[in-house]
Amino acid sequence: MAALDNLKLRDVLADVASGALQLPDFQRNWKWDDDRIRAIIATVTLDYPLGVVMTLQTGGATRFRSRTLTGARPEGDPKADLLLLDGQQRLTSLFQALWLDAPVETSDSRGKPIELWYYVDIEKAVGPSADRDDAILSVPADKVLRTDFNRTVVLDLRTEEAECAAGLFPLHLVFDAQRVNQWKRNYIKADEERNWDLWGQFDDLVLQQVRAFQVPMIRLAASTSMDAVCAVFERVNTGGVPLNVFELLTATYAGDPEYVERTGDYYQLPEVWREIKQALASKYPVFGRLDSGLENGLSSIDFLQAIALVRTWERKEAGVGAAVSCKRRDLLDLPLADFVRLAPELAEAFAWVGDFLERQCIVRPNDLPYKTQLVPLAAVRAILGGDEMEGLGPEEKIEQWYWCGVLGEMYGGSTETRFTRDVEQLVDWIRQEDRAPDTVTDAFFFTERLDTLTTRNSAAYKGIYALLIKQGAVDWHYTDAPLSPGRLDEYSVDVRQIFPKAWFRRGNSQGLPTSSIVNKTPLSYRATMDMMGAPSSYLSTLIAASDMRPEWFDDVIATHLIDPETLRESDYKRFYTDRSRQLQDLVQSAMGKRTMLRDLSEGDAR
Repeated sequence: MAALDNLKLRDVLADVASGALQLPDFQRNWKWDDDRIRAIIATVTLDYPLGVVMTLQTGGATRFRSRTLTGARPEGDPKADLLLLDGQQRLTSLFQALWLDAPVETSDSRGKPIELWYYVDIEKAVGPSADRDDAILSVPADKVLRTDFNRTVVLDLRTEEAECAAGLFPLHLVFDAQRVNQWKRNYIKADEERNWDLWGQFDDLVLQQVRAFQVPMIRLAASTSMDAVCAVFERVNTGGVPLNVFELLTATYAGDPEYVERTGDYYQLPEVWREIKQALASKYPVFGRLDSGLENGLSSIDFLQAIALVRTWERKEAGVGAAVSCKRRDLLDLPLADFVRLAPELAEAFAWVGDFLERQCIVRPNDLPYKTQLVPLAAVRAILGGDEMEGLGPEEKIEQWYWCGVLGEMYGGSTETRFTRDVEQLVDWIRQEDRAPDTVTDAFFFTERLDTLTTRNSAAYKGIYALLIKQGAVDWHYTDAPLSPGRLDEYSVDVRQIFPKAWFRRGNSQGLPTSSIVNKTPLSYRATMDMMGAPSSYLSTLIAASDMRPEWFDDVIATHLIDPETLRESDYKRFYTDRSRQLQDLVQSAMGKRTMLRDLSEGDAR
C-alpha cells in the first residue's frame, strides 16, 4: 500500500516546479511566516531531519482535483504524478526560498503580508552550529533593509557586488551551479586573501549539505481508498486542523472524470452548496448565514449527512446496502451522481423543516435547541415526500418526536447512531406502525431538571422558551396580540428574568433557584425596562403603560403560565412552586407523556 523513499531535496523541488508533485485541492493554503521559514532553512543547511512527507500516487480510483504548490508555475497544464498529503508548509517554504528567482510571499510575526528574499551570512554560517539560526537573514523585496521607520538604510543588497561585500549569499541560487560559480568568483575577488578560505568552509558546511539533503517520502499507492487517505491525512497532518469531509468531496467531485467529460468543466461543490444555503437562509433565518466562507447554523456536513441517510436508506430498501448510515465513510463514498440527484430533494426537505420549526416558534439560530436533530428530520421528509407527511396524524407524531428529542435532551452526545434509528423508526411510525421511535419511548423529563436549566447551553432550556411562545405568551409591553415568530426580532424578544436579580440581593430567594427557566420567560426588551424592583411594584408601571384594566393584564400575565397573584404579592415561593407545576404540564403535553419525579434518598434531598 505504501513505500518509503529518500529523495534529494533538489529533485523534490524540481517536481514541484514542473507540476509532477501537486496538492490535492482539499489542502488549505500555505501560511508559514518569516520566522518558520528561516528556521526550516537553518534545518536544511545543518542536514538535520526534516520529517517525513507523504504523497499519494495518482491514477487510481481515488481521484482528486489538484493544484500546484504556491509559487509553482509550470508550463501548460501538467498532470500530477504525486499528490502531497503532508509536508505542504515545509516544501512550499523551501521551494519559494531556495528555488524561485522571486521574493517569497509570506507574513511577519503579526500576520502582516510581506515579500522577502532569504540570505545566509557566510561568516556566521561557518561558525558553531548553534549560531546557524542567526546566520539566516531575510530582507525586503527591494533588497534594502531600513530602520528608523524606513528612514535609515542599514543594508543595501541590490547588486551582486553589494551581496559579496556584505558576505551574504542569496539562497535562491543554491541549486543553480552556473550562478553560484559566478557569485563565488565575485565574492573571492572582493577580498581574495580572506574570502578564499571562508568560501571553502561555506561550500563544504552549507552548500554541499543543501545539495545532498534528502527528503524521506512515503508514497501511498494509487489504489488507496478515499477513507484511508482521509484518515492518514488527519493523523499525520502537521497543521493540526482536522480535514473536513466537504473539502475532500470538493476535490473528488471537481475531478470526477464522467462529469468533466460530459460538461467539459469541473463540478463546483462549494458553489452548489452556497446557492442551497443562501436560498434556505434567505427564507428561514434559523438556518444561519453563509458569509465569507464561514458557516453558522445549518452546515455543509449536516446537508451531506442528510443525503447519505437517504441514499443508504434507498440502498437498504433495494437490497444492495446493509444499513442506513451517515458515518464519514458513507459521506466519502457518496458518488457525485447521487449527490446531484438527491441535493434538490434535500434542499426541498430542509425548506419543509424550516416551515416546521417556524410552527414551533423557532426562527433564530440562537434559539434552535439542536441543529443535529434537523438532519434525520430532513431525511425522513425526503424519504416520505409530501403526501405521506401531510395530515394531522403525521404532524402530531413528528412534533412529539421532535419535542421528546429536545426536552429529553436526546441529541446532546454522539448522534450518528441515533440518526440511523430515528430515520428508520420515524418512517415506520408515520406509516402507521404501532411502536414509537426510541427517541420518544426513551425520553424522560425529570421535574428537578427545571431547577438546573439556567442558560442557552441546554436544549431543554431553549425548548421551554419556544413552547411558551407557541402556547400563546403575550408580551407585557406590546399587549395587542400573542408573540409570534415574526415579532421576535422586531420586539427584541429574549428570555427575561421575572423576579429581578437585584430583588434577590435582599435575601428573598427562600433557598430556591433564582436563575432557572422557572424564573424566566420570553419578553421584549421594552417590557424589561419597566421591570425594576419587586414584581408588586413594577406591575403597576406595566399596567399603566398597557392602558388596560388590571384584571385584563392578569390575563396577559397568565399567558406565560404565571399566577398573577404571586407577582402582586411578590411571593417567590408560591410563584416558583406554581410555575414549576405549569411548566411541567407544558413539557408533558409537548412530549405526550408524564414528567418524572426522581426518587431521592434522604441524603440527596434538598
